[in-house]
Amino acid sequence: MATNTRIPSLDGAAQIPAYVARPVGEPKAAIIVIPEIFGVNQGIRQKCETWAGAGYLAVAPDLFWRFAAGVETDPDVPEQFQQALGYFGQYDANDGVLDIEAAIHWIRREAGVAKVGCVGYCLGGRLAYMAAARTDIDASVGYYGVMIDTMLNESHAIANPLMLHIPTADHFVGPDAQAAIHAALGNHPKVTLHDYAGLDHGFAAELGNRRDEAGATLADSRTVAFLEANLA
Repeated sequence: MATNTRIPSLDGAAQIPAYVARPVGEPKAAIIVIPEIFGVNQGIRQKCETWAGAGYLAVAPDLFWRFAAGVETDPDVPEQFQQALGYFGQYDANDGVLDIEAAIHWIRREAGVAKVGCVGYCLGGRLAYMAAARTDIDASVGYYGVMIDTMLNESHAIANPLMLHIPTADHFVGPDAQAAIHAALGNHPKVTLHDYAGLDHGFAAELGNRRDEAGATLADSRTVAFLEANLA
């Protein structure tokens, strides 16, 4: 069962729109599905429903609610892709991680689910890294997270398991950034890194031209096993 809901912001001054997919029966844990720059679109909703089908409570917060609430864009439409980049330029990821923390609190206190993980994509992948460093989330997964290389000084604060999926041909996260991530996190006891040779940004998108079926299937299988192990 899927519904739209609102989650109190961390300071209690606002309400964050979120898409929630619930499993049949009691959830075994919760997954925060953190969108790309394209909003809580059909692909993100599908990912939520897949997690719900596997027995998890899935929550996708609207990242751009402060200035473009409810916006959905299609990365395969050039004008909409540019629109989404504009939203990304307005966005403050420091606000975003506070919204992720608000979702964690809502899940634990209001939804009554103790174990919480997250899976983020693109901007959401960066927020998954930030959540691992700045919150007490139980486990985090980031796909093709952008700008993680600029925040590696926070890696010492990662206390719970983090997995990052890194496509080696990512045109938004170049070779130098990837090398910095490997150098800083490769030996971190809580971090697992997976490279995907020759794949580009967005390879695990649920829908559209960017998806690489083999790469997405492999990465998603690793994510499922990782979260099953760390949210048990």
